[in-house]
Amino acid sequence: MVETGHFALVLAFALSLVQMLVPLYGARVGNRKMMAVGVPVAVTGFALTALSFAALASAYAGSDFSVASVWENSHSLQPLIYKITGTWGNHEGSMLLWVLILTFFGALVAVFGSNLPATLKANVLAVQGAIGAAFFLFILATSNPFIRLNPAPIEGRDLNPVLQDLGLPIHPSVLYLCL
Repeated sequence: MVETGHFALVLAFALSLVQMLVPLYGARVGNRKMMAVGVPVAVTGFALTALSFAALASAYAGSDFSVASVWENSHSLQPLIYKITGTWGNHEGSMLLWVLILTFFGALVAVFGSNLPATLKANVLAVQGAIGAAFFLFILATSNPFIRLNPAPIEGRDLNPVLQDLGLPIHPSVLYLCL
């Protein structure tokens, strides 16, 4: 599942480049078919990012200590709520949550933005794609949450005690959604 999450992240990055370039060029030359490419690409990019985040959350829930971020931020004896929320209780997972919410809003524009003029919608999706591409590149190059450890440790290092609070499950997601 971890490799699936990493591969989905790479594909989401590639799609964000398509989302950035094709609708923007279509808007510049007035090509409606090229502008319309942004809609399925934005929705698919969100689905791939959600798959990637679900794969990371699954690694945390299953205490897969072969994943470096799980080993650094989880423990097999933690309550399940802290295992799952530990997914975003670190830099790598938090960045992935941030790009998940970013792609979610891009998908919302793609699906529910039919009342927008075609060029405006294409430009909005292109900007969303550019921001997403920057985040995906940053995550893949410097903050990859899917790095494997070999050999896999038997036990994790545990979540930061400061984060073992009931606010962890809701704080980042509510904060990001309000932005």
